[in-house]
Amino acid sequence: MSKGPLVTRTELRKRKEEAEREAQKKFEQEQKAADKEYQKKEKDISNFYRKETKKQKEITKSRSSEQSKIRERSSSLTKAIIIVAILLAVVIFIVLNL
Repeated sequence: MSKGPLVTRTELRKRKEEAEREAQKKFEQEQKAADKEYQKKEKDISNFYRKETKKQKEITKSRSSEQSKIRERSSSLTKAIIIVAILLAVVIFIVLNL
């Protein structure tokens, strides 16, 4: 009467192993996809900051050099103002004495 089991233990074991292999494959594929996405985002971020550092130029000026330039400019402007004031005084003196 007994025809035997519909599915034997070996068949069950094979199915279980196959299901585990499929699950492992799927997990590895998802892991690969996640790794690719992570690497892509990391690359985008590094490119962004590389561009930011390229935008910033190297500093070639110093405070002391800038201060000396300002002093030179200031002294030349002061001399020019004094010369113009003297010439203006001379013109006013000449105009009022005539």
